[in-house]
Amino acid sequence: MRTADFPAWLEARARAHRFAVRRAPLDGLDGWSFAPETGDLVHRTGRFFSVTGLSVTVDEGPYRQWQQPIIQQPESGILGMLAKEFDGVLHFLMQAKMEPGNRNLLQLSPTVQATRSNYSKVHQGAGVTYLEHFSGPARGRVLTDVLQSEHGSWFYRKANRNMLVEAVGDVDEHEDFCWLTLGQIGELLKLDNTVNMDARTVIACFPLDGPASGTTRDALHTDAELQSWFTMERARHDVEIERIPLSRVSGWERGESAIARPDGRYFRVVGVDVEAASREVKGWSQPLFEPTGTGVAAFLYRSLGGVPHLLASARVEAGFLEKTEIGPTVQATENNWAHLRGADRPRFLDTVLGAAPGRIRYEALHSEEGGRFLNAESRYLFVEADESEAPTEAPPGFCWVTPEQLNALTAHGHYVNVQARSLLSCLTSGAVRLTSAA
Repeated sequence: MRTADFPAWLEARARAHRFAVRRAPLDGLDGWSFAPETGDLVHRTGRFFSVTGLSVTVDEGPYRQWQQPIIQQPESGILGMLAKEFDGVLHFLMQAKMEPGNRNLLQLSPTVQATRSNYSKVHQGAGVTYLEHFSGPARGRVLTDVLQSEHGSWFYRKANRNMLVEAVGDVDEHEDFCWLTLGQIGELLKLDNTVNMDARTVIACFPLDGPASGTTRDALHTDAELQSWFTMERARHDVEIERIPLSRVSGWERGESAIARPDGRYFRVVGVDVEAASREVKGWSQPLFEPTGTGVAAFLYRSLGGVPHLLASARVEAGFLEKTEIGPTVQATENNWAHLRGADRPRFLDTVLGAAPGRIRYEALHSEEGGRFLNAESRYLFVEADESEAPTEAPPGFCWVTPEQLNALTAHGHYVNVQARSLLSCLTSGAVRLTSAA
């Protein structure tokens, strides 16, 4: 497929199936109910996921204690991308997949994107297309297979297998799938709300090819120094996490249409009824988390010793398995911090928000996990900085890393968070190349 033909193909796939998402009262969701003992929002099968409560105490930041609803999905799913060479060029099998939380519903996803409940057919629906390439005995050559976390602010210890598999033999073609090169996917990553989160996280785990990103020898910090910094960050934070019944979560109110905070900040839990003719089940109901603003996820970068470096942060999020992961320089929803000033605001947020257009090397609006979040979008940016804005001696909680070093860490689970992986996918695919304005 030519890249220029992709928008028409995606539009044709949208016309080929009926899709509809309608808001529904939480008490009226088919198959879902509030458990009498805990108030948790659960599915009648006991599978898929549940909405429960979390009590959090941290040792830094303007907010040290809070409680919140959180999604508990203990089973690991598969995010799998199938690769195959055509005329000596590696292509990737991508799916036009409907997810109820995406504002435009249909986006480009990996070949397989399924929870264990889905591919084990708890819903008694159709099987997952191409699943045999990732879980069957005759699957192809595995190139990448790593458990990665997802949004630690909204998921409790959720992880999915991120897989890249090279196909062996012929692959049957399906009308809702297409073969694209990595360069083509990179071009599509320049567009808003086109390549979904699950595709981005898998692409971030591809090994970077060639020395363009710099080598360990060229990095400001050696791999051992980087590992030591991250280990220190994990060890120094005092974080207490306790799961509690949803009915005991303070600061939130349950209404007919949502569970939300009275001040309107952060997010709300809402319900939807879904029609999706192309999915394994043609219709269902479910809760979704709906954020109350647009997020910002950005890397500040500089050329240090002639090599691009990213300013990474050590982020503590309540839902992480290891409590701390490496994130971008800035990861925040500006609306939630607008009432705060000075040191109480996220470090470098105002630098990113006030960046001159000539310093922005990449900017696109991308959807977050459309299967669990409603209209969750973030502005993803790479912003060039100078010594006065982002000093070579990084402040506490931050460290300069090369893209190659960050990519190498994706070979390990629970090291690089999903927002940083989304940005890394833009480098891996060639959607952005970090150059100096000078």
